[in-house]
Amino acid sequence: MTKPFFDILVAGEINPDLILSGDVVPTFGQVEKLIDSAVLTIGSSSAIFACGAARLGLKVAFVGICGEDIFGKFMLSEMQMRGVDVSSVSILPGQKTGLSILFTKGTDRAILTYPGLISSLTADVVTDKLLARSRHLHVASYFLQSSLQSGLPDLFNRSHSLGLTTSLDPNWDPSDQWTGFEALLKHVDVFLPNENEALALTGAKDCESASKKLGDSSRIVAIKLGAKGAISCQGIHTSRLPALPFEVVDTVGAGDTFDAGFLFGFLNGWDLERTLRLAIACGSLSTREAGGTSAQPTLEEAMKYVSLD
Repeated sequence: MTKPFFDILVAGEINPDLILSGDVVPTFGQVEKLIDSAVLTIGSSSAIFACGAARLGLKVAFVGICGEDIFGKFMLSEMQMRGVDVSSVSILPGQKTGLSILFTKGTDRAILTYPGLISSLTADVVTDKLLARSRHLHVASYFLQSSLQSGLPDLFNRSHSLGLTTSLDPNWDPSDQWTGFEALLKHVDVFLPNENEALALTGAKDCESASKKLGDSSRIVAIKLGAKGAISCQGIHTSRLPALPFEVVDTVGAGDTFDAGFLFGFLNGWDLERTLRLAIACGSLSTREAGGTSAQPTLEEAMKYVSLD
């Protein structure tokens, strides 16, 4: 049997982020206000994750769809520059790549997203040939990738049959309905929601209860708690650790970078606590600069914090 070439195959959405920062609130009525900075950077949970995993030294491939426009070209160029293989991305002439505009104020943010081709990826595009070259399949932005949803259980099943493990970061549901997970989670090896997502999905009152409830379905659950750190559950084992005390510049992509760290530990057979320590280090370090990828750590940088008490 041929040894897989890629550690992780990411099936995801492609869009840049335009990050506008400043202590202002937009006002209609043609009111012009000045902001502190504007940055066009890699966006989408899937792409930021892919770059974070590659930064840690994992071999990462990406399958998705974008337009043959300036935003699509920007994303593919930036991802490729960060070591992500984008040769399986489909480029559609005449179609528009999505775009998210993020208004950041301190550690909070508001997001406006133009979907473009974000929802266009279908499960059949992720072929068995692609899967066979990989060790693990990661999917993010479940609710935005609406065309992928119906085929995702079968895609995860195909992955398992070919020897891959699977992970899912749901991200927020814009409709606030949170449907479609009951049958899906049993196919997920590592489930990676944040606190608000976990509470919304389970109806639990606290993250400890949510992690146990989600752990009944998925093999491993890691819930991101922002400034409070994270909690992870694997069977009867639970680990909760605080975030690292860095001065936060921007939290965009911190959860995706956390995911990259967690899956690095998972794929290397680490125990739950050490895996969670690396994930928290990666997520915390990523907040040092604006944008989702600019401050993503190398493995050497992140490991300095893994053995600390």
